[in-house]
Amino acid sequence: MNTTSRTQLEQKNVSLEKERLILLGKLQRSAELAAENLRLRQLLNATELLMQSVLVTEVIGVSPNPANHFVTVNRGKVDGVYVGQPVLDEEGLMGQVIEVFDNYSQVLLITDLNHALPVQVLRNGLRSVAEGSSDYNQMSLRFVSPTVDIQEGDELVSSGLGGRFPVGYPVGTVSSIIQKPGEKFMDIKLKPSAKLDRSRHLLLVFTLKDGDMIRAVNEQR
Repeated sequence: MNTTSRTQLEQKNVSLEKERLILLGKLQRSAELAAENLRLRQLLNATELLMQSVLVTEVIGVSPNPANHFVTVNRGKVDGVYVGQPVLDEEGLMGQVIEVFDNYSQVLLITDLNHALPVQVLRNGLRSVAEGSSDYNQMSLRFVSPTVDIQEGDELVSSGLGGRFPVGYPVGTVSSIIQKPGEKFMDIKLKPSAKLDRSRHLLLVFTLKDGDMIRAVNEQR
Protein backbone atom coordinates (compact mmCIF):
# COMPACT_ATOMS: atom_id res chain seq x y z
CA MET A 1 0.00 0.00 0.00
CA ASN A 2 1.30 3.44 -0.95
CA THR A 3 2.02 5.80 1.90
CA THR A 4 2.63 9.53 1.97
CA SER A 5 5.73 10.75 3.76
CA ARG A 6 5.63 13.39 6.47
CA THR A 7 7.65 15.76 4.23
CA GLN A 8 5.16 15.40 1.38
CA LEU A 9 2.25 16.10 3.73
CA GLU A 10 3.97 19.20 5.10
CA GLN A 11 4.68 20.48 1.59
CA LYS A 12 1.06 19.90 0.61
CA ASN A 13 -0.18 21.76 3.69
CA VAL A 14 2.04 24.75 2.87
CA SER A 15 0.73 24.78 -0.71
CA LEU A 16 -2.90 24.61 0.45
CA GLU A 17 -2.32 27.44 2.94
CA LYS A 18 -0.94 29.65 0.15
CA GLU A 19 -3.95 28.90 -2.05
CA ARG A 20 -6.32 29.71 0.82
CA LEU A 21 -4.60 33.04 1.48
CA ILE A 22 -4.80 34.05 -2.18
CA LEU A 23 -8.51 33.23 -2.38
CA LEU A 24 -9.27 35.16 0.83
CA GLY A 25 -7.36 38.16 -0.50
CA LYS A 26 -9.37 38.19 -3.71
CA LEU A 27 -12.66 37.78 -1.83
CA GLN A 28 -12.03 40.88 0.29
CA ARG A 29 -13.44 43.14 -2.40
CA SER A 30 -16.77 41.38 -2.73
CA ALA A 31 -18.54 43.61 -0.19
CA GLU A 32 -17.41 46.78 -1.92
CA LEU A 33 -18.44 45.45 -5.32
CA ALA A 34 -21.88 44.53 -4.01
CA ALA A 35 -22.33 47.97 -2.43
CA GLU A 36 -21.64 49.93 -5.60
CA ASN A 37 -22.59 49.51 -9.22
CA LEU A 38 -19.75 47.63 -10.92
CA ARG A 39 -20.40 49.17 -14.31
CA LEU A 40 -20.15 52.71 -12.97
CA ARG A 41 -17.06 51.83 -10.99
CA GLN A 42 -15.39 50.49 -14.11
CA LEU A 43 -16.20 53.65 -16.04
CA LEU A 44 -15.15 56.07 -13.31
CA ASN A 45 -12.29 54.31 -11.63
CA ALA A 46 -10.99 52.09 -14.32
CA THR A 47 -9.53 48.80 -15.12
CA GLU A 48 -7.51 47.96 -12.05
CA LEU A 49 -10.66 46.71 -10.27
CA LEU A 50 -10.56 43.30 -11.89
CA MET A 51 -6.98 43.10 -13.11
CA GLN A 52 -4.66 42.15 -10.31
CA SER A 53 -2.00 39.58 -9.54
CA VAL A 54 -0.73 38.62 -6.10
CA LEU A 55 2.39 37.07 -4.63
CA VAL A 56 2.52 35.24 -1.31
CA THR A 57 5.21 36.42 1.09
CA GLU A 58 6.20 35.65 4.67
CA VAL A 59 7.08 37.95 7.56
CA ILE A 60 10.69 37.31 8.62
CA GLY A 61 11.24 40.29 10.93
CA VAL A 62 9.52 43.05 12.90
CA SER A 63 10.64 46.45 14.11
CA PRO A 64 12.46 46.29 17.48
CA ASN A 65 10.94 49.67 18.36
CA PRO A 66 7.27 49.30 19.41
CA ALA A 67 6.59 52.87 18.26
CA ASN A 68 7.56 51.98 14.67
CA HIS A 69 5.16 49.69 12.87
CA PHE A 70 6.94 47.92 10.04
CA VAL A 71 7.80 44.33 9.14
CA THR A 72 10.33 42.62 6.90
CA VAL A 73 9.12 40.12 4.27
CA ASN A 74 11.03 37.52 2.28
CA ARG A 75 10.41 38.93 -1.20
CA GLY A 76 12.47 41.56 -2.97
CA LYS A 77 13.72 42.90 -6.30
CA VAL A 78 14.19 39.43 -7.76
CA ASP A 79 10.45 38.85 -7.27
CA GLY A 80 9.42 42.17 -8.83
CA VAL A 81 8.56 43.86 -5.53
CA TYR A 82 8.50 47.67 -5.73
CA VAL A 83 8.30 50.64 -3.39
CA GLY A 84 4.69 51.63 -2.71
CA GLN A 85 3.33 48.15 -3.40
CA PRO A 86 0.15 47.32 -1.39
CA VAL A 87 0.32 44.47 1.12
CA LEU A 88 -2.65 42.46 2.47
CA ASP A 89 -3.29 39.70 4.94
CA GLU A 90 -6.35 37.45 4.79
CA GLU A 91 -8.55 40.06 6.49
CA GLY A 92 -7.57 43.41 4.97
CA LEU A 93 -4.90 45.97 4.15
CA MET A 94 -1.65 45.63 6.08
CA GLY A 95 0.42 48.45 4.59
CA GLN A 96 2.82 49.28 1.77
CA VAL A 97 6.38 48.46 0.76
CA ILE A 98 8.78 51.28 1.67
CA GLU A 99 12.18 49.75 0.87
CA VAL A 100 13.23 46.92 -1.45
CA PHE A 101 16.39 44.82 -1.41
CA ASP A 102 17.35 41.85 -3.58
CA ASN A 103 15.68 39.15 -1.49
CA TYR A 104 13.63 40.98 1.13
CA SER A 105 11.62 44.16 1.64
CA GLN A 106 10.42 46.50 4.38
CA VAL A 107 6.67 47.06 4.78
CA LEU A 108 5.22 50.07 6.62
CA LEU A 109 2.00 49.08 8.40
CA ILE A 110 -1.15 51.21 8.25
CA THR A 111 -1.09 51.66 12.03
CA ASP A 112 2.29 53.43 12.01
CA LEU A 113 2.02 56.98 13.34
CA ASN A 114 3.36 58.35 10.04
CA HIS A 115 0.93 56.48 7.79
CA ALA A 116 -2.27 57.94 6.28
CA LEU A 117 -4.68 56.11 3.98
CA PRO A 118 -7.62 57.44 1.88
CA VAL A 119 -10.75 55.49 2.80
CA GLN A 120 -14.50 55.50 2.28
CA VAL A 121 -17.45 54.24 4.30
CA LEU A 122 -18.79 51.11 2.66
CA ARG A 123 -22.39 51.94 3.58
CA ASN A 124 -22.62 55.37 1.91
CA GLY A 125 -19.34 56.15 0.15
CA LEU A 126 -18.31 58.91 2.59
CA ARG A 127 -14.62 59.70 2.06
CA SER A 128 -12.04 60.39 4.75
CA VAL A 129 -8.42 59.62 5.71
CA ALA A 130 -7.46 56.91 8.19
CA GLU A 131 -4.31 57.56 10.21
CA GLY A 132 -2.12 55.26 12.26
CA SER A 133 -1.71 55.76 16.00
CA SER A 134 1.21 53.45 16.91
CA ASP A 135 -1.41 51.02 18.24
CA TYR A 136 -1.94 47.79 16.30
CA ASN A 137 -5.58 47.74 17.36
CA GLN A 138 -6.55 51.35 16.64
CA MET A 139 -6.57 53.98 13.90
CA SER A 140 -8.35 57.33 13.65
CA LEU A 141 -10.26 59.29 11.02
CA ARG A 142 -9.10 62.79 10.14
CA PHE A 143 -11.29 65.90 9.88
CA VAL A 144 -14.79 64.36 10.10
CA SER A 145 -17.54 66.94 10.73
CA PRO A 146 -20.37 66.22 13.21
CA THR A 147 -22.83 66.76 10.35
CA VAL A 148 -21.72 63.75 8.29
CA ASP A 149 -23.44 60.36 8.23
CA ILE A 150 -21.11 57.94 10.02
CA GLN A 151 -21.96 55.38 12.70
CA GLU A 152 -20.27 52.92 15.04
CA GLY A 153 -19.92 49.62 13.22
CA ASP A 154 -19.48 51.23 9.79
CA GLU A 155 -16.95 49.38 7.66
CA LEU A 156 -14.29 51.36 5.84
CA VAL A 157 -12.48 50.30 2.69
CA SER A 158 -9.69 51.83 0.62
CA SER A 159 -11.06 54.55 -1.67
CA GLY A 160 -8.37 54.34 -4.34
CA LEU A 161 -7.70 58.09 -4.17
CA GLY A 162 -4.04 58.95 -4.48
CA GLY A 163 -3.38 55.87 -6.59
CA ARG A 164 -1.35 53.99 -3.99
CA PHE A 165 -3.89 51.41 -2.79
CA PRO A 166 -6.47 49.60 -4.96
CA VAL A 167 -10.15 50.38 -4.41
CA GLY A 168 -12.31 48.39 -2.04
CA TYR A 169 -9.98 46.51 0.31
CA PRO A 170 -11.07 46.35 3.99
CA VAL A 171 -9.28 48.84 6.24
CA GLY A 172 -11.25 48.87 9.50
CA THR A 173 -14.50 49.25 11.41
CA VAL A 174 -15.63 52.34 13.33
CA SER A 175 -15.25 51.43 17.00
CA SER A 176 -16.11 54.74 18.68
CA ILE A 177 -17.34 58.26 17.85
CA ILE A 178 -16.86 61.14 20.31
CA GLN A 179 -18.00 64.73 19.80
CA LYS A 180 -16.04 66.96 22.18
CA PRO A 181 -17.62 70.32 23.12
CA GLY A 182 -16.16 73.18 21.12
CA GLU A 183 -14.35 70.93 18.64
CA LYS A 184 -15.01 71.31 14.90
CA PHE A 185 -14.35 67.65 14.16
CA MET A 186 -15.31 64.36 15.81
CA ASP A 187 -12.86 61.97 17.44
CA ILE A 188 -13.43 58.73 15.51
CA LYS A 189 -11.53 55.52 16.18
CA LEU A 190 -11.24 52.45 13.94
CA LYS A 191 -10.39 48.85 14.65
CA PRO A 192 -8.18 47.64 11.76
CA SER A 193 -9.44 44.71 9.70
CA ALA A 194 -6.00 43.14 9.23
CA LYS A 195 -4.25 41.19 11.97
CA LEU A 196 -1.35 43.60 11.96
CA ASP A 197 0.59 42.14 14.87
CA ARG A 198 -0.15 38.47 14.17
CA SER A 199 -0.32 37.64 10.47
CA ARG A 200 2.68 35.72 9.17
CA HIS A 201 1.78 35.04 5.53
CA LEU A 202 0.87 38.11 3.46
CA LEU A 203 -0.02 39.05 -0.11
CA LEU A 204 1.87 41.52 -2.28
CA VAL A 205 -0.59 43.02 -4.78
CA PHE A 206 0.41 43.87 -8.37
CA THR A 207 -2.04 46.21 -10.11
CA LEU A 208 -2.56 47.61 -13.58
CA LYS A 209 -1.78 51.33 -13.55
CA ASP A 210 -1.11 53.96 -16.21
CA GLY A 211 -1.34 51.42 -19.00
CA ASP A 212 1.50 49.27 -17.67
CA MET A 213 1.21 45.53 -17.91
CA ILE A 214 0.59 43.56 -14.75
CA ARG A 215 3.65 41.54 -13.91
CA ALA A 216 3.16 37.81 -14.32
CA VAL A 217 3.96 36.49 -10.88
CA ASN A 218 4.11 32.86 -9.88
CA GLU A 219 2.97 32.57 -6.27
CA GLN A 220 4.88 29.31 -5.89
CA ARG A 221 8.21 30.94 -6.77
